[in-house]
Amino acid sequence: MEDLTPTQLAARLEQLTELSVALGDGQDTGVLLERILQAAKHLTHADGGTLYRPDAARANLLFHITVNDTLGLHLGGSSGAAIDIAPVPLVDAAGVPKLDSVAAYAANHGRAVNIDDVYQASEFNFSGMRQFDQRFGYRTRSILTVPMRDHEGQLLGVLQLVNAGNAEGVFSATDQRFIEALAAQAAVALTKQQLVAQLEQLLEALVNLINIGIDEKSPYTGRHCQLVPVLTMMLADAAHAADSGPLAGFRLSEGERKQLWLAGLLHDCGKITTPVHVVDKATKLQTIYDRIGLLDTRYEVLLRDAELRALRAELAGGDGPALQAALAAELEDLRAERDFLRQANIGGEGMAPEAQQRVRRIAQRRWRAPDGQEQPLLSEEEVENLTIRFGTLTEAERKVINNHIVVTVRMLESLPWPQHLQHVPEYAGGHHERMDGKGYPRGLVREQMSVPARVMAVADIFEALTARDRPYKKGKMLSESLDILGKFSLNGHIDPDLFDIFIRRKVYLEFARQYMDPRQVDAIDESRIPGYTP
Repeated sequence: MEDLTPTQLAARLEQLTELSVALGDGQDTGVLLERILQAAKHLTHADGGTLYRPDAARANLLFHITVNDTLGLHLGGSSGAAIDIAPVPLVDAAGVPKLDSVAAYAANHGRAVNIDDVYQASEFNFSGMRQFDQRFGYRTRSILTVPMRDHEGQLLGVLQLVNAGNAEGVFSATDQRFIEALAAQAAVALTKQQLVAQLEQLLEALVNLINIGIDEKSPYTGRHCQLVPVLTMMLADAAHAADSGPLAGFRLSEGERKQLWLAGLLHDCGKITTPVHVVDKATKLQTIYDRIGLLDTRYEVLLRDAELRALRAELAGGDGPALQAALAAELEDLRAERDFLRQANIGGEGMAPEAQQRVRRIAQRRWRAPDGQEQPLLSEEEVENLTIRFGTLTEAERKVINNHIVVTVRMLESLPWPQHLQHVPEYAGGHHERMDGKGYPRGLVREQMSVPARVMAVADIFEALTARDRPYKKGKMLSESLDILGKFSLNGHIDPDLFDIFIRRKVYLEFARQYMDPRQVDAIDESRIPGYTP
């Protein structure tokens, strides 16, 4: 380092230290690479430089960024201008390392190459560089080429500087050592970024792995897990853009956006433990199969027995016409009961008390089972299922379904989330909470919930209302879904401020046009939506 005075050396060391600190400040890869090249130029006062990156197969070096002060040239990187230069081969067709190019030589051997004048050097092929000079009217003289490798020796890139800016016009040994030090620091920063990116990709892949498992188990839940995060981000972005109203001060950082997206993907991960016959229960009597067929069989037995009784009575000398008339009336009653139970089995928005009472009366009818013993036509468990007032789930089954959120929270809270993802369990775990504290699993009120968690609650309900692929219900029309959601905003179920944004910013319409069946998207009169004032 004899070519620098102590003062110059100290100044350059200070520059290198500052750059090393700056390289670790979490910039994205594109910004980081450009900063590395500009820092190397600044340290050596070079006129130009190129940063190469290996392709995915590590068979070529690609021109990533090229700059030149004399030519006013800036290609790649932040310039947005494409680099129309052929890549530098690292290996030949047989996979043997190529060493004729100085960049390939440095990359393959892992050591720097410092050349005072490329036109006087014979050990490398500089035809490409001469073509560049001829094309742009430039004179390349000195070049310094330094590889960047990670701690395992993997090639990350090659840094090449052109035309040193000192009096001699060559890169000194000190220049080379400083650029090698910079390249080492840059490799550490790049490796850290790559590892962080790979870990984030792995995390999202694991999330998708869980959702694939849920989707294979229940395609209805799988699609819900795909659409809820989409709608969640639509509403969150609309709230973020609000410039008036109670949420005018709400802002979502990029880090919070990432957490909310992950939370949306994971919000129902606990359903991987929910029995499939409960998750997909399409009718009231369904377990592994729909047991309405058993009732049909019992009615066939009742119909047969009624006919046998009438025939035996007629053979015993009874009044034939009267017996046949009575039989016809009995068969008609039995078939009417069977049709009623089939309809009751479907479930719906509300079963009338009279219909529930009729099921209980029918249950008292006796039939003779295969073992010859008489028993009630319906068991207590069958009566419980057939008298479900709303939907197809019993209270016990509803508790099993509701337990998925408890499992979700337990699963997510068991993970060692890094600092920048620590809100994922809170966001995901809040989608069944209510603003009035009557939700679950924790019974939180609005003030105890973050805005992102409240956003997810709105998205979860609206997607469930409009979903057309559930085996236990039809997808509701858009107007009906908004009517229900509006009533929820009035009764303390969802956040009324977010509901206002949901309507005012037309989030519902954007989602409907992209993801709902067009036959569900009817005309909307916003002035008639409960809880919303245009």
